[in-house]
Amino acid sequence: MAVERASTMGAPPLHRARAEREAFGRRLRDRVRRVDHDVWVSGERDVIARLRGNEEHRIRELLPYRHGRMAASPFAFLRGGAAIMAPDLAALPHTGYTVQICGDAHVRNLGAYASPEGRIVFDVNDFDETCRAPWEWDVKRLAISIVLVGREAGVSERVAREAVMAMVRSWRETLHELADLPAVELGRYCVHRFAPEGPVGRVLRKAERMTPLQARDELTAPSHDGKPRFVANPPKLSRVPDAEAQAVLGALPAYRDTLAPNHQQVLDCYLAYDVAFKVAGTGSIGGRNYVVLCVGNGIDDPLTLQVKQALPSCYEALGLVAADPRLASHHGKRVAEGQHRLQTWTDPLLGWTSIDDAPFYVRQLSDHKASIDPADLRRSSLIEYARVCGETFAKAHGRTGDAAVLYGYAGQADKLDRAIAVLAGLGADQVTADWEALGRAIERGDFEARDLD
Repeated sequence: MAVERASTMGAPPLHRARAEREAFGRRLRDRVRRVDHDVWVSGERDVIARLRGNEEHRIRELLPYRHGRMAASPFAFLRGGAAIMAPDLAALPHTGYTVQICGDAHVRNLGAYASPEGRIVFDVNDFDETCRAPWEWDVKRLAISIVLVGREAGVSERVAREAVMAMVRSWRETLHELADLPAVELGRYCVHRFAPEGPVGRVLRKAERMTPLQARDELTAPSHDGKPRFVANPPKLSRVPDAEAQAVLGALPAYRDTLAPNHQQVLDCYLAYDVAFKVAGTGSIGGRNYVVLCVGNGIDDPLTLQVKQALPSCYEALGLVAADPRLASHHGKRVAEGQHRLQTWTDPLLGWTSIDDAPFYVRQLSDHKASIDPADLRRSSLIEYARVCGETFAKAHGRTGDAAVLYGYAGQADKLDRAIAVLAGLGADQVTADWEALGRAIERGDFEARDLD
C-alpha cells in the first residue's frame, strides 16, 4: 500500500508550541515503539526479478557496466540497489510521518561542493530517488550502508555498530537543537560537527582542489579551433552524433527558463558548444547522461553542465508512495525541487528540461565537488563520519518536516539508536546475500557484467 502524501495530517502546525508538537511525536510511538525498529524483512524475495524490473526501460547496452559495478562488493551493490531495497523498507514498521527523503541514502551520497557564495560546504548530494516518504527509510538505509562500508574497511562489527548508534544519536541531538531555531535560521543551517583533520575535513580540502578548469581538462583536449572539446574515452565518455548533440543543445533554452533571473544572467555569459555521453555512477547507469561544454570569459572560463535523464523515483514507480501531482509529469522538476528542499545551499544552475519528451535535470558537473573514499572510513573515522551523516540528515528531515515532532518521537533515550543498530546488521547481511545472488546470476550467464573502470 502506498504511503499517502498527507499521512502527516493531524500534526500540529509549526507555529504551535514546541511542547505540543513534541507530544504529537511521542504519540507516534503508539504506532511503532522505538525498540521495534530492530527488525528486517524475512521470507522469500526475488532480488533478480527486482533488478530486471528496475532496468526495464534503460539502455540495454549499458547495463553490463551497471552489473559490473554492483558486483564489486556488497556496498557497491547497495549503491546500485535502491529499487531492490525499497520494498523491504516499505514493509518494515514505520510511523507514517513523512519528510522529503533522499531516497538513496548511503555514505557516498553525501559530499562537498561550492555554495553560490563560493564557500565549500558538506551536504546530501544525490536526489534521483527523492520523494515525500517516511523518514525511517533514509535513516535505515543510511545505517545499513555504514555497516557495509565498515566491513569493507575492515572494522569490527562492534565498531560498525557503534558508528550506527553514533549516527542515530547525532540525528536525534541535532533535531533537538533544530526544534528551537527560528525558521529562517533553520533554512540556512550548515553542518559543522566535524574535525578539520577528520574524514569530512579531508573531503572539503579535496573539493577545494577540484576546480571547474581541472574538471574540464580531465575530459577534454584542444581542438583545431583552439577550443577544448570532449575526448572519446569509451565506455565512460563517448562522442554523440550531430543530431543527438543538437537535441541536447536545443533543450537548454527551456532549461534556462527554470532558473532565477540572476542565474539566467550568469548562464547567458556562456556559449554551449560541445556535447558528449557520459557513463557514471552505479544506480543510474542505463539512463541518458550528457555533459555539455561551455565557454565564458575567455577559453579558461569553462562551465561543464550535466544533463541527466530523470527516471521515476523507485518508490513512486513501485507504488510505495503516492506521487506529488505537481511533479509527477516531470521527474527532472521532482529531482530539482527535492534538492532545493534538502540542501542548505544549492547549485545556482540547477534546473530541468526535456529531450524527446523525456525529463532531464541539469546542474554543474563539477563545481568543487568531492565525496568520501570508503577506504578512509576506519575505526574512529567511521564513527566521526557517521555522526556527520546523522547531523546532515537531521537537517534535511527537520527542514522538510517538523524537527520537534521527529525529536518528540526519537526522544532523549538511546532506544532508537540501539534498535537501528540491530536492524543495520541484519540489513547488511541481506544486502550481502543479494550481492551473492547477483554474482551467481552472472556466473550462470543470466547477466552480463563488464568493468567500467
